[in-house]
Amino acid sequence: MPIFVAGDQAALHYDESGDGRTLVVLAGGAGRHPSYLGDLGGLPGHLVIPHLRGVGETPGPALSYWQQANDLEDLRKHLGLRQLDVVAHSAGTRLAMAHAAQYPLSVGSMLLITPPSTHLTDTPSDAAEITAHRRGEPAYDAAVAAFGHRPANQLEFEAWQARTAPATYAVWTERERTHSQVGQTDLETVQAYFGVDPPPDFPQQLGKTQARVRVIAGAQDYSTGLAPVLAAARLFAHGEALVIEDCGHYPWIEQPLAFRRAADPFVR
Repeated sequence: MPIFVAGDQAALHYDESGDGRTLVVLAGGAGRHPSYLGDLGGLPGHLVIPHLRGVGETPGPALSYWQQANDLEDLRKHLGLRQLDVVAHSAGTRLAMAHAAQYPLSVGSMLLITPPSTHLTDTPSDAAEITAHRRGEPAYDAAVAAFGHRPANQLEFEAWQARTAPATYAVWTERERTHSQVGQTDLETVQAYFGVDPPPDFPQQLGKTQARVRVIAGAQDYSTGLAPVLAAARLFAHGEALVIEDCGHYPWIEQPLAFRRAADPFVR
């Protein structure tokens, strides 16, 4: 497994696969092992998938997403790239945007997949409305009820993830159940990742980047809502949003063909 050395001399690991244009792929979770990404439905390109601080083969201590923007910049230099083309999912989009805000000239494009965005915009979540048709499904109702609980330790956190998973997909079949169990997440890593208050002008900083930005939203994504995700695309000077129907938080799993139609032209 390749490594690169960050500015503080820490050795950070990454996976790579495929050929063509280099795409740096950031997993969500936060801090979830990137194995849950698979090959993103066969996304074309040379995929470079870092193991973030405290995740997988990269040792801790874990750091906030704002601090790990420096790691992303060090990875860009290690790869010998003038600019990064980033593909990020869920909480990984926070890291992608933190890097774009701190190093705006180092980013060529960002494909942001189902980014949680209520911290960036004043648009309230419409999650309850867009998933109202699922009320009465026992697994969905239990998942929604569990979202309000805050686990206190790793054991509780793992149980919480299992309980909330059904609401993060548009449907809950064997396919979704199997995927939800891939990729371990550590509670301490999550807490460190979110343990930062970004500058109050973070949204305005994002508006200054000249990177091309495409946001992919799931029309039935309970974990993010739809309206805030669409509003996030409008923060960028060159931002656009595409909505995938009958889809929750994992488009490459739930609607792989629609995901590739949305993603392929952009990353190419």
